[in-house]
Amino acid sequence: MMNKHTPLNKSGSLLERAAQVYDYVPALRGGPGDQAPTQILPPEPAVSASSVVRTSKPYNGPRVIVDREKLREAGFIVPDGPVTGISEEFRIIKRQLLMAAKGSTKNPPLPNGERILICSAHPNEGKTFCSLNLALSIAAEKDNEVLLVDADFAKPSILSSLGLEGNKGFMDALADPDVAVEDCIIHTDIPGFTVLPAGDQTNNDTEFLASARTEQVLNQLTQNNPTRIVIFDSPPALSASPASVLASHVGQVLMVVKADETTETALRDALSLMAACEHIQLLLNGTKFSPTGRSFGSYYGYGE
Repeated sequence: MMNKHTPLNKSGSLLERAAQVYDYVPALRGGPGDQAPTQILPPEPAVSASSVVRTSKPYNGPRVIVDREKLREAGFIVPDGPVTGISEEFRIIKRQLLMAAKGSTKNPPLPNGERILICSAHPNEGKTFCSLNLALSIAAEKDNEVLLVDADFAKPSILSSLGLEGNKGFMDALADPDVAVEDCIIHTDIPGFTVLPAGDQTNNDTEFLASARTEQVLNQLTQNNPTRIVIFDSPPALSASPASVLASHVGQVLMVVKADETTETALRDALSLMAACEHIQLLLNGTKFSPTGRSFGSYYGYGE
């Protein structure tokens, strides 16, 4: 048992080490009878989205060019680049999230499961790194497209990570009913990959997120496009309040845990703030080795 100051154990695989903390979560949900967050489980056959009729009009406008070299230098997945360990890890992670969103032969889709919030307890634990890599991995899917939303309104970083510029964004659409959220979306030259900037900064970001307008805007993003997966890069849960409000609007939360740094106390507090979402999973970031000997990427003839 860890004390409140000890970091996570060094043994076990990426998902196994994250799963260590699940026993602490039932208490946060109200008692021993409450259900803990769903763990990332082995894949089941997913229901193909190819039979879903797309009702939104295909986009035929201009597309901005994503700086691939900037992605490569920062350690992100590079579209159409070689298979690496990091790209394989996110292939595994996205499969579980997509199955929850779309449903399987055994389980129905989660309500709002196509909306996925990426969060962490504190800054510098890798939430933006994971958000962007997850979005780039999902963009490679044949039956889905992805919209990456920068919901870290105080310190947005998605556009700079991609080498892009933008003006109006998510907060503008929330604050002004005359701003159409689809008009704020940036379409990139990466097939299936779009970005919604954070928008103008405001001191009332939490209040805007808590308004009825938020659900209206999110419905506009998803109801007319059943193939779209929306990834929210949120502020750290213990540093800014918008994350806890956003949790009430999504069907899945992926909490990023920094290996050997995130403590039990911080994780416990962060998870309690995400309680509005019933489906929470943990992602261990920053591991130094794989005790199982996994070496993704080398099988394809590539190293890291």
